[in-house]
Amino acid sequence: MSATTSVSVDALIAELRQIPALGDLPDDGLRWLASQMIVVDLQPGEQLLAEGSPADRMIVILEGEIAGRSERQSAPRTFTARAGQITGMLPYSRLTHFPLSTRAVMHSRVAILYTDKFDEMLRRMPQLGPRLVGMLSDRVRENTRADQQRDKLMALGKLSAGLAHELNNPAAAARRAASDLREAFQAARSSRLHLDGRGLSTEDRVYLSRLECDWEKNHPQVAMDSLERSDRVDEITAWLEKHHVPEPWNLAAGLVDASCDIATLDGLAARFDQETLVDVLNRLTASFTIGRLTGEIESSTSRISELVAAIKEYSWMDQAPEQEVDVHKGIESTLIMLKYRLKNGINVIRGYDRGVPRVCASGSELNQVWTNLIDNAVDAMNGKGELRIRTAAELDRVLVEIGDNGPGIPEEIRDRIFDPFFTTKPVGEGTGLGLDTVWRIVQKHRGEIRVESRPGDTRFQVRLRTAASPKGEAK
Repeated sequence: MSATTSVSVDALIAELRQIPALGDLPDDGLRWLASQMIVVDLQPGEQLLAEGSPADRMIVILEGEIAGRSERQSAPRTFTARAGQITGMLPYSRLTHFPLSTRAVMHSRVAILYTDKFDEMLRRMPQLGPRLVGMLSDRVRENTRADQQRDKLMALGKLSAGLAHELNNPAAAARRAASDLREAFQAARSSRLHLDGRGLSTEDRVYLSRLECDWEKNHPQVAMDSLERSDRVDEITAWLEKHHVPEPWNLAAGLVDASCDIATLDGLAARFDQETLVDVLNRLTASFTIGRLTGEIESSTSRISELVAAIKEYSWMDQAPEQEVDVHKGIESTLIMLKYRLKNGINVIRGYDRGVPRVCASGSELNQVWTNLIDNAVDAMNGKGELRIRTAAELDRVLVEIGDNGPGIPEEIRDRIFDPFFTTKPVGEGTGLGLDTVWRIVQKHRGEIRVESRPGDTRFQVRLRTAASPKGEAK
């Protein structure tokens, strides 16, 4: 437990004179303040305040350093105060309980004044009031800045995790396809070598080459469900077994994926003897597999390129901070970035007016607006529902409307949703800064944001001035 220290009033006055906010106060005021304070001596690690305890004291740090930390929140807050600073409960603060557990970092001494003395303190030293209010304002700004930074880091963490997942899928698919492609090329080389040793006629060689070249045109891909595909594999396997093809299961799946039918196989069996037929089927299966795997690699790498392009578009990498922006590009890049949030039950309905003019804005900041609004809509629908995005031209404004068919926003809280720190999410899941960030960015761009909500239809409407609009304050 912290121990109070006996110190004379004159000695404490001398120490209080070293505190910047108190140093020039009149002698009689400082004498009264010193007479009402309790001095506490703290050893390293010793607790001064318990998290959740009543906010009932102002603390002047005379010596050393104290640090606070919240152990109850998933993203804990921290603070540090050193000799010369005033902390704890300050006059006019609405704090009711201390949000952090506070301990001494090193040997420290603090002077404590309880809140029941605040009125008399301000009456005796009215000049102290504005100083303490300034400290309170600085503390609020610092906490707000820290919470905003934490909110950005949390959002960045979500986006990074989602992107890692989205990039991993096509990358893994491309890696698997490349490995299978190596085996297919080896099989193709081996089968061609065997066919070369059989002395095929020029006519047969031309026939096989033409069959390979014209295969996709004559055998278009047919979509099959798993049961239908299994039946086709069994049918092809039975045909191969009937014609004494070794390890028919290794060829059957590849032939089915290439839309090969029994009629084509019968034609090959009629043209080539049994031993040659085996090499022909191996060659054709390898050729078909190479074509299919090449397409898979192309598709996977295209998806990776699309994601990389979306990241550059989303972050406005290598571009001027403010320029003429096409809102549709920003919305689409945001949807790609948030695809991991949308693909398990969100139906995106677009109602774009492609003729709307550009807006003069910071593209990366507008993308923060779309990200927060879309993310909130997904949360409101619990990950399943309709996300409706509409754009339209309105005189010298561009309207971007982002809506959902969730339960709606209760009327009693609708006027507070843009307030800093207001959130309806559970502790640890929201800081209440997402919509505050949206509001500040829209205001910075001389725009306006409104919300219309009823059960099954919530719409956030962002109106931004076009690039051709005269500059001035938003009306």
